[in-house]
Amino acid sequence: MATHAMPPKATPPKPEPVAPKQARDWTKPAAMAIPKEGYFEFEKGTYGPLFPRTPACYGFTIIAKVKPAREAAMREYAAKVEKALKSDPSFLAPLKLHYLKWVLFDIGPDKYFMYQGIFDTDFDKYTDDAVAIFTKSGLSTAFENLEGFPEDWKTNIPAFSKFVREHHRPSFMEYGEYPYVSADEIKKALKLKKAFSEALDQMQ
Repeated sequence: MATHAMPPKATPPKPEPVAPKQARDWTKPAAMAIPKEGYFEFEKGTYGPLFPRTPACYGFTIIAKVKPAREAAMREYAAKVEKALKSDPSFLAPLKLHYLKWVLFDIGPDKYFMYQGIFDTDFDKYTDDAVAIFTKSGLSTAFENLEGFPEDWKTNIPAFSKFVREHHRPSFMEYGEYPYVSADEIKKALKLKKAFSEALDQMQ
C-alpha cells in the first residue's frame, strides 16, 4: 500500500492587534496603548501607513541629527515662527495644531532635534499643509538644518514625507484628559464661556 507524506501544518497567521473600542466621551479621561509599529492595522495612506487618532488626537515625534554648527540657526528659526504668528495669528491655522514643542539635546558630541506636534489632521495631510504654508509664505523650514533633509522639499513632497516618517518615533501610550476633542471645539467652548460671562456681567 502506497503511503503519502502529510503536508506540514501551516503556521496560523499572527493576530493583528485591535484598537480598544472606546466611546469618544470627552468627560471621561482615556488612554490608549499603541503597538510598536505605531498603528493597529495597516492602512495605506498617501505616503505610508496611516496612524490612528488617539485620545490625544493625531501627532508625531520627530528626532533627527542637527547639521554641524546649526544650533544657532535652529534657535533663530524659533524666533521667526514667533514673529510670524504675531504678525498673522492664522499663519499655522491649516495645520489644526493643539501644541508644538521643539527640543535640542546632546547625544555624545552631536546635537539632536526633537519635534513634537499634536494636531487634528492626519499625518499625511499635516505634511502636505506644512509644505504649502512655507512655500506660500516664502519662509524656509527649520528642518533644513537637519542631516538628510531633502534640499528640494518644496517641490518634492514625497521626499519631505519620507524624511518625516523615517525620523518619526511612534508613541506606545497616549492619554487625553478630555479625549478626542479638537482644537476648534475647545476654542468654540471658550468663546461660548466668554459670551455667557459677558451676558451675566450685563445682568448684574
